[in-house]
Amino acid sequence: MRLTLFRYFLFFLGLIFFGLGNALAVKVKFLGLHPWEVLNMALYQRFGWTLGTWSVICGLCLVLISLLVDRKYINVGTFLNALLIGPIMDFFLQSNILPNASDYLWINLLILFAGIAITGIGGGMYVAAGIGAGPRDGFMLTISDKTGLSISRARIIVECVVLVIGFMLGGPVFIVTFLYTFIQSPIFQQSFKVFQTLLHTLQNKDKVSEHI
Repeated sequence: MRLTLFRYFLFFLGLIFFGLGNALAVKVKFLGLHPWEVLNMALYQRFGWTLGTWSVICGLCLVLISLLVDRKYINVGTFLNALLIGPIMDFFLQSNILPNASDYLWINLLILFAGIAITGIGGGMYVAAGIGAGPRDGFMLTISDKTGLSISRARIIVECVVLVIGFMLGGPVFIVTFLYTFIQSPIFQQSFKVFQTLLHTLQNKDKVSEHI
């Protein structure tokens, strides 16, 4: 029971970190955003509503497609991810607690890399919690299964298509957009390992306690 509660705590904390990191990156969007955020920003700039609302809409669309093709990677965590990250991002963007873009490039780069790092840490947290894959991850895993492509190739193809659509709609694309995955992936992997190890340690302690 204690381990389950901690998993959910880690999952929700990861979502908060993920939303915060995305919001920080949006503050300096002219330096480039992740392909999915390029699409969300393009939809927001063209049709209104909020950035978080479009994140939810896109996430739920991916969940629906994955459900129709294969429900293997869809569970409660997938829906929570799709529904919560957008509002969390909107909260941080509208709360005026985040730094704004500066006239100095190095400060803007610090803000952007802080956002990328926090997003990577958050992603590692919620994936390590084992509550469920995010809608975008679940969609790419489904594509990989159905096409026989490796997960990395499926990710590259999907994100390239998303990036092209976002760019054509007027989303912010710059050099960092093409470096995003290379910068964020190592941070995500390290975060995932740390929190997965922590969960395994707690699980082993619980097993020992049960036998005492």
